Amino acid sequence: MAENPQVNDAISLTNQILEYVEQAERSLSSARNWGFFDVLGGGFITDMIKHSKLNHARNAMDSVNYLMQRLQQTLGSIQIPADYRMQIGNFATFADFFFDGVFADVYMVSKIMQSLDEVRNLKKKLYELKARLEGIQ
Repeated sequence: MAENPQVNDAISLTNQILEYVEQAERSLSSARNWGFFDVLGGGFITDMIKHSKLNHARNAMDSVNYLMQRLQQTLGSIQIPADYRMQIGNFATFADFFFDGVFADVYMVSKIMQSLDEVRNLKKKLYELKARLEGIQ
């Protein structure tokens, strides 16, 4: 069976996307851990570190979104996971800094955990897609 350049390009893009998804997962896991520390009585420095980790995750997911658009164009009619957006809104960030307390911290950790679950789900779907593409190859 001859190799299909379109499928090879799609596999390459999927591998690139997975690298960024794994970066986001590591950053979100770290942010979650800092969030737990914040709930237990962290402070401004803890908030800064946590939000730095969230920014790293957000940047990685921006790259994921861009590459997934390219992957969609490469694949054409084959379905891939939907566009992913970080679930941590501006109000949560504002509240975390300015109403720093247990309720804001717990809310922030729950949003981080929701984003982490979504990233892990996306990673699973991308591995399934990669296996499917390798089967076509």
